[in-house]
Amino acid sequence: MSRNAGRVQAVHQIVNRELMPPKTPPCLEDIWAENVFNLTKMQSSLPKAVFKSIKKTIVTGEELDPSIADSVATAMRDWAMSKGALYYAHVFYPMTNLTAEKHDGFISVQGDGNTISEFSGKVLIQGEPDGSSFPNGGIRDTFEARGYTGWDVTSPAYIMETDNGATLCIPTVFVSWTGEALDKKVPLLRSIAAMDKAAHKVLTLLGNDEVARVNSSCGAEQEYFLVDANFASQRPDLLLAGRTLFGKAPAKGQEFDDHYFGAIPERVQVYMQDVEAMLYKLGIPAKTRHNEVAPGQFEIAPFFEAANVASDHQQLIMTVLKHTAKKHGFVCLLHEKPFAGINGSGKHVNWSVGNSTQGNLLDPGDSPHENAQFLVFCGAVIRGVHRYGPLMRAAIATASNDHRLGANEAPPAIMSVYLGTQLEEVFEQIKTGSVSDSKQKGVMDLGVAVLPTLTKDAGDRNRTSPFAFTGNRFEFRAVGSNQSVAGPLIVLNTMLADSLDWIGNRLESELDKGTELNVAIITVLKELMEEHSAVVFGGNGYSEEWHKMAVDERGLENLPTTADALPVLKKEYIEDLFEKTSVLTPVELASRFEVYSEQYILSIEVESKLVIDMVKTMIYPAAVEYLSQLSSTISSLLDLGVTFDKESITTVAELSNSMMQATAKLSEAIAKHDFASTDEQMQYCATTLRPLMDEVRTHVDALEGEIDDTFWPLPTYQEMLFIK
Repeated sequence: MSRNAGRVQAVHQIVNRELMPPKTPPCLEDIWAENVFNLTKMQSSLPKAVFKSIKKTIVTGEELDPSIADSVATAMRDWAMSKGALYYAHVFYPMTNLTAEKHDGFISVQGDGNTISEFSGKVLIQGEPDGSSFPNGGIRDTFEARGYTGWDVTSPAYIMETDNGATLCIPTVFVSWTGEALDKKVPLLRSIAAMDKAAHKVLTLLGNDEVARVNSSCGAEQEYFLVDANFASQRPDLLLAGRTLFGKAPAKGQEFDDHYFGAIPERVQVYMQDVEAMLYKLGIPAKTRHNEVAPGQFEIAPFFEAANVASDHQQLIMTVLKHTAKKHGFVCLLHEKPFAGINGSGKHVNWSVGNSTQGNLLDPGDSPHENAQFLVFCGAVIRGVHRYGPLMRAAIATASNDHRLGANEAPPAIMSVYLGTQLEEVFEQIKTGSVSDSKQKGVMDLGVAVLPTLTKDAGDRNRTSPFAFTGNRFEFRAVGSNQSVAGPLIVLNTMLADSLDWIGNRLESELDKGTELNVAIITVLKELMEEHSAVVFGGNGYSEEWHKMAVDERGLENLPTTADALPVLKKEYIEDLFEKTSVLTPVELASRFEVYSEQYILSIEVESKLVIDMVKTMIYPAAVEYLSQLSSTISSLLDLGVTFDKESITTVAELSNSMMQATAKLSEAIAKHDFASTDEQMQYCATTLRPLMDEVRTHVDALEGEIDDTFWPLPTYQEMLFIK
């Protein structure tokens, strides 16, 4: 039996499979948020006083009145059970980029042996998972197990439906018995509070009498790959590492640019419709879907939401994408670079700030040079990126995202700000001490009478920028597809809070001296731009010239790997930032360095072990079997007097030997454990293990191009990317 029998069978099953029949799309109004215990459902099920109290907490951020918890819990339980739920789960977000949940039944056994359904306010407010079994960076030892979940009233509870039933899911925070945050939600909520406080002061100084609570908003574009499950099940690397550790580039990849925005394959579209229907039931506003650049790659993007809710919804989107894929015979790959040589996947985080009284504070309007409020907030962002660019890089640092950052498909590892022609000119004017005009929008005449006149924006877009202004928001393009958006949002909110605090203090100082408000604004912004304009760049972020200019002339940091980026979390000025904004204590910040560095090291080690296992148990046996067959065939031909070119057998033999020698070096390298520090071990992973894995891969991929296809044991790139 040939070694590729499984591949042949997989192709046969895929080609001959019956598509899941497309469902008639339900009416959006009928299913929208039907599985969400939102304000509308609360209003219809809670006493007026209770509803008024909880709405005030959700809308204005005021402290939750614990006395209402029993009423809310009863209404929530009754609603959930009417939807078929017999269990509830406190859902939380540990430092793993994943979601965690523990299911408990509503059942309560009585003294007479009967049961009743029970769900109290005390249970709603607080749960108790194990605080030492999740990554905690040394905050909790193994024997110190107690941790708590706490109800986040600002993020609505929902029903998660699966083929196995329905569960009431309650978004919560996760903290240790000693009070430190063990999750991503607590710091996110703190960062929003810090930003609100600083923004309120600035908006008041700008002359606003009424200032509502300021929040950040987020819309994250999620990219992903779909691979048929028949192929994925035969790839140990995809199953355990999320990416292909081997794979020869197919003859055709993405070079024809024929996949991006192309017609969505029928099977994929049925999958997408299934995903969207579930998201709509969960109140998640999925708005955009399309083919991405690489074959087999797709994107889904929701509408903007408040940052905390958007972060929770992003976790749900990833969960729904993966779970729904199984129903359709796919595996959804969220790794940033599952296939070498073609585009990887990012998660572009569109971020803005605003409130109900002043609106979007990053909306420049038609005349940004006259919009002092916008200039102040945009200037605060520029300062934040310049001061804390390395922290932004650390917030997106993972072993998987390292494959993508800096390649000619994603933003570089150097953090810079793209403003566009219009705003660059305005801020250049500010550096001179005055601002008088700004470039206006134009129109395009396409020269065809039947076509409409198109509006031309005042500035272009720049896909090479890691942090680009795109009309009324900034787009953090360097976030990885497999990441929680909470980490990047925490950093953006916190650095903005710091910059607004600085601007507020400087404005206050100028106004106390009797300086007129507009003059004070220009004075402060001029000082800001003189100090921080080096981070503004509108050119090609991929170019070698920019990398040299950024580091040598502008003093920006280039942190190409996670091993380079994560130590930023130990810098004194980063600790000061989080401590003075009350977003992370020094202990909490140190724990995050320990957790994220451990995840990086473990990821590299797992991949290294997989490389060795796959070479020894799959690739090398295939090469030996092929060599044996080839040698026998050549010998028979020579006996018949037929001349034969021996170059092929020599090439395969040499590649096999080189592959095994490289594998032996990798095995020896993995055995090293005597590291002086975590930093040293991360650098070892980045500079020793990763290159050795790449060396092994070079030989394996070359072998794939030499060995008879019937002997090759792994589904190929050609099969996985193009057979749907």
